[in-house]
Amino acid sequence: MRIGVDVGGTKIEALALDRSGHELARYRVDTPREYAGTIAAVVGLVDRLESETGQRGTVGVGIPGTVVSSTGLVKNANSLWLNGRPFDKDLSSALGREARVANDANCLVVSEATDGAAAGVEVVFGVILGTGCGGGVALSGRVHAGRGGVAGEWGHNPLPWPNEDEVPGPPCYCGRRGCLETWISGTGFMADYERHTGKKLKGAEIVMASEAGDVEALAALERLENRIARGLAMMINVLDPDAIVIGGGVSRIDRIYAAVIRQLPEYVFGGTCDTPVLKAMHGDSSGVRGAAWLWPRAQDEALELVEPVR
Repeated sequence: MRIGVDVGGTKIEALALDRSGHELARYRVDTPREYAGTIAAVVGLVDRLESETGQRGTVGVGIPGTVVSSTGLVKNANSLWLNGRPFDKDLSSALGREARVANDANCLVVSEATDGAAAGVEVVFGVILGTGCGGGVALSGRVHAGRGGVAGEWGHNPLPWPNEDEVPGPPCYCGRRGCLETWISGTGFMADYERHTGKKLKGAEIVMASEAGDVEALAALERLENRIARGLAMMINVLDPDAIVIGGGVSRIDRIYAAVIRQLPEYVFGGTCDTPVLKAMHGDSSGVRGAAWLWPRAQDEALELVEPVR
């Protein structure tokens, strides 16, 4: 059995999968907004899953940040109480076994490359377009985090090939201006609509208005699609993945896929591009499922053999 945990800013979700990837059980709790409470909540969820299933499993955890290999400490987490802490080591100690911890976007890409929209694909770039703009790389179904743990983090690069009215760009929480996150995340999409119209609408409401013939809403959606195409073209020029998978709230906008694919050749070096751009198969569950898949099958089975639940 394998257990995946998704530590979010408002909730912590955990599930147990059997060796074939079928879900055995799933629970969620509110996120304690402090460090010790977060560790205790994860341990409690793992204990509950193992008690219900009668099995012991490997544990993988996705967090909205990165564990830096050189220091062992978390950085860039919007759950601020995790930053500067050895979360993977402290959690492993509390569980009495190794817990593998990865960025939540990395978990999404592992999930989709393992048994999702890009199953069996060699090089996959996974994208989360939600409150923020995350990214991750999977090579043969395994996370490629990079030396500093930031591989695939395209959200804090500037918007490529900006128009005059896109410079210097909106301020970003990271301290810079014009980051991709400020343009193509769900919050960036809503902020762009408000700047142009003076009206506040949620992303789904903007899409609904565009479908009803609202010219301003349609223009905002077309700007979003063009900016996503420019951002992905930059990643194709650097990584040239075999497939791109999009998750998060923006991924539910079905029209963006055809629009982005149509525009990619305009920006990709050489003027041609046939890279598939796919919707995440597992939707909001991709992150927690990907956390479970941080352990290869062989190690998962070995743990079951030597450490049965008592």
